[in-house]
Amino acid sequence: MARVAGVSVSTVSKALNDNGRMAADTRERIKTLAAEIGFRPNALAKGLLSNRSFTVGLLTNDTYGRFTLPVMAGISEALVDHGVSVFLCAIEDDPALGKIHVDAMLDKQVDGIIATGKRVDRSLPVDLAGLPMPVVYAFTKGEPGSVTLTSDDRHGARLATEWLKELGRQRLVHITGPREFVSAVERAEAFRTVAGNGAPVLHGVWSEAWGHEAIDRIWKEGGERPDGIFCGNDQIARGVVDALRERGARVPGDVSVIGFDNWEIMAAQTRPPLTTIDTNLKELGREAGLMVLALAEGRAIEPGLRRLPCKLVIRDSCGGGRRQN
Repeated sequence: MARVAGVSVSTVSKALNDNGRMAADTRERIKTLAAEIGFRPNALAKGLLSNRSFTVGLLTNDTYGRFTLPVMAGISEALVDHGVSVFLCAIEDDPALGKIHVDAMLDKQVDGIIATGKRVDRSLPVDLAGLPMPVVYAFTKGEPGSVTLTSDDRHGARLATEWLKELGRQRLVHITGPREFVSAVERAEAFRTVAGNGAPVLHGVWSEAWGHEAIDRIWKEGGERPDGIFCGNDQIARGVVDALRERGARVPGDVSVIGFDNWEIMAAQTRPPLTTIDTNLKELGREAGLMVLALAEGRAIEPGLRRLPCKLVIRDSCGGGRRQN
């Protein structure tokens, strides 16, 4: 490249990296020539000079990808402009497999590791403490004193419940997942903060079947039936909507329904399409990517837990418009 441009190797390097002093027309001429001949800098040489590999490892036990894929999309979006590649290692819930992948990352001398999972209150089954590269945790439980990012479940639950009340719904019920999940407990507590301490909360499993069963229980109990239902995830909400339809209750005419997670393949295909809470996993991934990059470059990041706000996505299952908050 330097020979073709008629300049020194150092001049080419400065021009392509936008540093050093040179005439503007020289810098532009070198960039144009590089584009024309398809010149690509030697990534290995660049890494050796900077003592970096320009790669980040992503560890997850979310093999289904429901949470990991949007997180990874955000990480990749944040790092692509910095010339950093991301590679995914699925460790399931196998400590031995986790160690194999971590050892491989050590061998590759990755610049950092991002650990993510399928629930915020459980650590991955692998020890990431004391590694010679920075580790950032996203949507999983981090080591003490680590940099950890998660969605703000309480904020999301407040948004959902406040929207039901804004629509004029007064008999509110929350149908959610197991008490063993911190996210289920936090969403239930936030729901009752807005709906009232006596507002019913039904705990079950994270499934459509449980949503259907919960409506069956409510109808069999008799008494006043709910006109607003906030569900702990979109699967439960879909089961709730189906069960209401079977009983002749109109959604949203008689009952407004809100889910949680904004799992688009689920929410968009529910009939009617589901109003839900978006946990902003892509943004969470983007923040995690920028943080691991900053740490790899030696910049200081304050450790601790960061909760990212959620967003209310309004579709047809509530009525009241289709805006987004």
